[in-house]
Amino acid sequence: MKKKVLVVEDERSIITLLQYNLQQAGYEVITAMDGEEGLEKALAERPSLIVLDLMLPKLDGIEVCKQLRQNKVDIPILMLTAKDDEFDKVLGLELGADDYMTKPFSPREVVARVKAILRRTSINEVNSEDSTVSPQIVIGLLRILPENFEAYYNEEALDLTPKEFELLAYLAKNKGRVLTRDQLLSAVWNYDFAGDTRIVDVHISHLREKIEKDSKKTSMIKTVRGLGYKLEEPKLYE
Repeated sequence: MKKKVLVVEDERSIITLLQYNLQQAGYEVITAMDGEEGLEKALAERPSLIVLDLMLPKLDGIEVCKQLRQNKVDIPILMLTAKDDEFDKVLGLELGADDYMTKPFSPREVVARVKAILRRTSINEVNSEDSTVSPQIVIGLLRILPENFEAYYNEEALDLTPKEFELLAYLAKNKGRVLTRDQLLSAVWNYDFAGDTRIVDVHISHLREKIEKDSKKTSMIKTVRGLGYKLEEPKLYE
């Protein structure tokens, strides 16, 4: 069965371009030209992935993303933006978008990003379905069940987006090892090409807010200046 991609975009020429290239790549494509229609189709059709423009009539892409995540809809989102405003990109990622691309863009790169996101999603689904044992990773007060997609801090469930969870699990599996932004981008976002490493920084910032409840007493995700990040056993301070 073909995977279904929802394209939410108010420019007909871009819809036509993306629809053609995604169909050529083997995807079923449904479209919407405003945020309200996009939200309705996302909830009704439950596509495998949403390509979501930031600037839309009725509801903008930020609001669509926000409402989907508030309703616990974890469909991967690739956000498109004509703006070069860092705030909009970061806000989209903070609200649960998995990635973003700035217009103008290459349709082939959009298809490559879609494939990368869906490839990672498919691997996670297979691992979850085939798992009979759920090994856990315990680091300090943090407990992760990678195959169940569950994480707890001091036995309180963490509310993580799918991408935040993948990043946390990868850091935990490589505890104590310094991982560059490019390594994290490749491993978590599954990119076979150079991407924007700010995506990594935003997700790291989110994880710190959710895990390090009291930053004065615990520190788990370390920044290694000039290199990247590592997760290690927390050091307690008096």
